[in-house]
Amino acid sequence: MTAVPCAIALGSNLGDSQQILRAALVALHDPPNVELVSQSSVYQTVPIGPAQPDILNACALINTTLSPQHLLSRLLQIEQNFGRVRRQRWGPRTLDLDLIFYGQVCLNEPNLHVPHPRLRERAFVLVPLADIAPDWLDPVSGQSVKRLCDALDPAGVKRLGTILR
Repeated sequence: MTAVPCAIALGSNLGDSQQILRAALVALHDPPNVELVSQSSVYQTVPIGPAQPDILNACALINTTLSPQHLLSRLLQIEQNFGRVRRQRWGPRTLDLDLIFYGQVCLNEPNLHVPHPRLRERAFVLVPLADIAPDWLDPVSGQSVKRLCDALDPAGVKRLGTILR
């Protein structure tokens, strides 16, 4: 199978979130199935949902030979390896990994929607993604990540710096 470019969103607000994001990027890189291509800066954002600590968010671009379902399984396994427990929707988490784009594929399966169905509403995804893929076209809207990002209010999304430094 030919490698497919993908965008992954990362988030954490429990534990040493900066270190968790670093380690998650290392865990994500798994040659020959997953190659880490680039990563965004890390951003501190106000969480959606119940009262909880601010979230550190970032995005990564990968190339993968895994199918969308196998990539999702890999992301969920990495979350579990970092102690992710899903107690409540949008609750605090040690690690959250979301598949944002899988090339230009559109999927609507019971456990997987690609592109991520709420990406166009979320500055905490689009701002970091615009760092590394401003020209990526959303296959649903036909708009670039930068244009989608510019349409949102980035208030509450604060750049902290790079992840791996």
